[in-house]
Amino acid sequence: MKSKHKKILTIAIPILISIGLVWYSLSKVPLDQVVEEARKADFKWIVLSVFCLTLSHLSRARRWLYMLEPLGYKVKFKNSAMAVFATYLINYGIPRSGEVARATILTSYEGVPFEKGFGTIVAERVADLLVMMIIVCLTLILQFEFIIEFFPKTLSSSVIIGLGILVAIALILFITFQKKDSKFIRKITGFIKGLIEGALSIFRMKHKWAFIGHTLFIWGMYLLMFYTTTFAFESLENIPIAAVLIGFISASFSIAATNGGTGAYPAAVFAAFSLFGIAKDPSFAFGWVLWGSQTIMTIILGGLSLIYLPVYNRKKE
Repeated sequence: MKSKHKKILTIAIPILISIGLVWYSLSKVPLDQVVEEARKADFKWIVLSVFCLTLSHLSRARRWLYMLEPLGYKVKFKNSAMAVFATYLINYGIPRSGEVARATILTSYEGVPFEKGFGTIVAERVADLLVMMIIVCLTLILQFEFIIEFFPKTLSSSVIIGLGILVAIALILFITFQKKDSKFIRKITGFIKGLIEGALSIFRMKHKWAFIGHTLFIWGMYLLMFYTTTFAFESLENIPIAAVLIGFISASFSIAATNGGTGAYPAAVFAAFSLFGIAKDPSFAFGWVLWGSQTIMTIILGGLSLIYLPVYNRKKE
């Protein structure tokens, strides 16, 4: 496949998925019902949720400086913050293009070589991935009894057998490829080694504890953002913490799969909440309100950042 066609598919597929998921979300619950549920929401909790998200972005901007300093670059915090806000806005257009734009902004206004700036962003993502994996593991441990009780009720014996066959085939293919020293296996093992090496490099940083502290704060704010929004809906007043954790994980993966979670976010929240018997109307309303408030914040702060970046740096010069 030509690189041009690959680029088109990279842009088109997430957009098509987002459109399909928007249709799916609104087909499950009529729009007027979602709007009615949203109108009943207590918006002071939504404002607090947006504030938590803003703090997480500012913390991410500060954390980035700790990675750039060992490379010999003293970047202005304002430039770092505006680059971060711009990243999330640009990702709504083309997934992951924001990271490229973020490194480019630093090259333009701070003189950091693109490859070095982009390398620090990749290392950041490794740290974020590790925290996300820890949250998933903790959720599995804390909710082990629920998972054990839930899956036997929902999975038929044929599905379990099918999954067992797939796992067996995967193991056979893995052993076969490993014996043949295949490029695929070398890529997988190389990727895992790279993740481990990138994670361990954090502990060799001058400000490693500050970096780790900011990483935990960022994800703590993400969780708090999700949790505080549940207080905005009376129907979610007694929501179990298990639903919050699983809903948060599901929603987080939906953002990675589509353009900023467009369409996918409410559907992911509904899928998680439905496991706990939470009604469709408040589930979808919660997802749309939370995603919508994040999006409005991103558009405002990301847009202002892109406008003010050249103005700020011209004044600085």
